[in-house]
Amino acid sequence: MKKAIYFMLLSTVSFTVMNLLVKYLVGFSAYQLVFFRSIGTLFFTMPFLIHHKISILGNQKKLLVLRGLAGVTSMGLFFMSVEYLKIGSAVSLRYLSPIFATILAVIFLREKVKNIQWLFFLLAFTGVLIIKGFDAEINSLGLLLIVFSALFSGFVYVLINKIGLGDHPVVIVNYFMWIATVLGGILSIFNWEKTPQGMEWVLLLSLGVFGYFGQLFMTKAFQSQVTNKVVSLKYMEVIFTMIAGIFLFGDQYPLLSVLGTIMVITGLILNMFYKSK
Repeated sequence: MKKAIYFMLLSTVSFTVMNLLVKYLVGFSAYQLVFFRSIGTLFFTMPFLIHHKISILGNQKKLLVLRGLAGVTSMGLFFMSVEYLKIGSAVSLRYLSPIFATILAVIFLREKVKNIQWLFFLLAFTGVLIIKGFDAEINSLGLLLIVFSALFSGFVYVLINKIGLGDHPVVIVNYFMWIATVLGGILSIFNWEKTPQGMEWVLLLSLGVFGYFGQLFMTKAFQSQVTNKVVSLKYMEVIFTMIAGIFLFGDQYPLLSVLGTIMVITGLILNMFYKSK
């Protein structure tokens, strides 16, 4: 149990640092951030697959490509939204993805959802409306971007469910990173807003490093026998990011906006625990 908590907290801290770096590097285009985020992770995934002699091409190529395209779309929209939203708000709203994943699973995978789960989802969506209604700094375009980012992230959940155990997890991530590198690189050529200087090169590549270790530690935590007891800790990312945003970027959150964020997280955690039972 202690080991699983340790890994989950490390994952949360890694993702929090990545979020803060994204906000700090907001002067670069979203496409540049996608490119550097993905190429930084490839430094870890490619050597892993080669060392363990795992096929880079995988077995379910169409699904892997679709997962990569959905993932890079979600990532790009998230990076775009950060330009218009406070980083804590963007991260909390992106966590709507499990709701979209459930709805999409009902449509495409014929999964069943209990009535009480819809109540949990309603609680989370009410939280979103409160955030939007009582935080004057919530930009409508930014809100639209982050909601669509969560929607495509929901697609990712469904596609990974469909892939199942047919492909190695690192193969799935590697496909995602290669597609993101290629698309991000091409789009960056036409949307090159700023050339990195000095330490900015390190910070941009660090996006991929912290993103990789965040995913790695989360996977290790989920591989334990106490997944249901530690999974809610991943929502600490929202709290850590909001607190850090206040001190580093001067973000301010109205009390009702904080209440809305709590409602979003509560609705998602209740649904998660209900599904685990």
